[in-house]
Amino acid sequence: MGHTGFKDHFSGHSEQYRRYRPAYPDSLFSYLASLPPDRESAWDCATGTGQAAKGLARYFAKVIATDASEKQIANAAEDQKIDYRVEPSENTSIGDGVIDLITVAQALHWFDSKVFFREAKRVLKNKGVIAVWSYNLLRISPELDAVIDKLYWDLVGEFWPPERRLIEDGYRGVEFPFEEIESPNVSMFANWSFSRLTGYLGTWSAVQKYKQARGKDPVAALVEPLAEAWGHSGTVKKVVWPLTLKVGEYSN
Repeated sequence: MGHTGFKDHFSGHSEQYRRYRPAYPDSLFSYLASLPPDRESAWDCATGTGQAAKGLARYFAKVIATDASEKQIANAAEDQKIDYRVEPSENTSIGDGVIDLITVAQALHWFDSKVFFREAKRVLKNKGVIAVWSYNLLRISPELDAVIDKLYWDLVGEFWPPERRLIEDGYRGVEFPFEEIESPNVSMFANWSFSRLTGYLGTWSAVQKYKQARGKDPVAALVEPLAEAWGHSGTVKKVVWPLTLKVGEYSN
């Protein structure tokens, strides 16, 4: 489905994106599933390759997962409970007042938020819940974090789209027209090898754009200092991404 406002930063490397993206913790989905009165139907917006949708499918009878990118949906994780649809989050084929929980994982900054929140209110049941979250930089150790920060800010900084600033600001500048629910601190964790780390850094949209513009790989330029900070190449390290989570209830 065509959508003139859709900014596609990921379709060109959907398979790589699916392979290296960290997983959201099950505790996040169990917490969110505990909030609405029913667990009949959830909607995951801008689902990408279906990571959050799969987490929701463990708790809801049915999950609608939408994304404006056909390529992302083509690479999505299949699940009998998940109904994948190629359509923009601001204008969907979902019926009125049928959704118990809406999730937006690492995607709200791409939306026209006012139009999207109108659509969210249209499809939510009374006392339905909406949850949006984002994560910025991974944290491993002070030495590795310093090199990763250099990649993010100095090397590829100019190639991040302006929307990225909303993530850096934890969505504080976004008007959230729902009754806010205080939510717990949640982080993603992974145990990664060194090659997994470099593979993940390669999925950053700014890294992809840098490569296209400059004809060289900015991650490769930092492999040596990264390896030095990592230590023995066979070592597995714990990686942490703190999530910024905003949750709200809708009353009609």
